[in-house]
Amino acid sequence: MVFTHIDSDLLRVFEELRRREPIFHTPDFGAARIDFENVMAPEYWEVGASGRRYSREFILRTLELSPPVDADTAGWQCSDYGLRRLGPDTYLFTYTLRQGERITRRATIWQSTADGWHILYHQGTIVTAEEEDVRP
Repeated sequence: MVFTHIDSDLLRVFEELRRREPIFHTPDFGAARIDFENVMAPEYWEVGASGRRYSREFILRTLELSPPVDADTAGWQCSDYGLRRLGPDTYLFTYTLRQGERITRRATIWQSTADGWHILYHQGTIVTAEEEDVRP
């Protein structure tokens, strides 16, 4: 399916990124501000579930004031993964995140660099369980 497709040559990249999602909520992502700074590109920004845009500095301050929960410990479930190469070292990673009754579609643009993986952009969009995907 187009929404959850992962080319076989991207399986290694998929496994690396899957361990880092949902961003800020996994042990592989880190837990301290320096960990977050190291993985967020200097030009990082995101669009929250509300549609509001957030800067890198705003997110870093928010994470300091309210440390993120661990997704596994909280019982969050990820599914419907997709991965698409956007450029030589840049990838779009998508999935559905279920946090109890709250369901969001997530999209993160990751870039592989000499210093490791960096996030360029992230977006979460709230959906309801009744909403069906429109397939091509």
